[in-house]
Amino acid sequence: MANHTKTITLTEIQQKILSNDIYNDSDNAGLDAWIQAAIDGKINNCWKRMQNNWTTKLIDDSSFTDAIPSNQADFVALVTARSDYKNRKQRDDESKI
Repeated sequence: MANHTKTITLTEIQQKILSNDIYNDSDNAGLDAWIQAAIDGKINNCWKRMQNNWTTKLIDDSSFTDAIPSNQADFVALVTARSDYKNRKQRDDESKI
């Protein structure tokens, strides 16, 4: 599985604001760790919503007769391969029509 690196940009003022509440040393390791933890938390919340939403859809789908995967990677692969799966952009684009 590939890793994706994302870049964020903070102004000097924004970094000082964050450093007021977040422990940050001279190499910004504290701030970097906090940013990673914030992203991990968001991913965890998105995962919970995806898992809850799609578990219900799969249970209610009479044509789906396979077992629902218990591990995250298999579950995501199953859901995103379905013809009725739409990501956020696709759902938003459809609602504009």
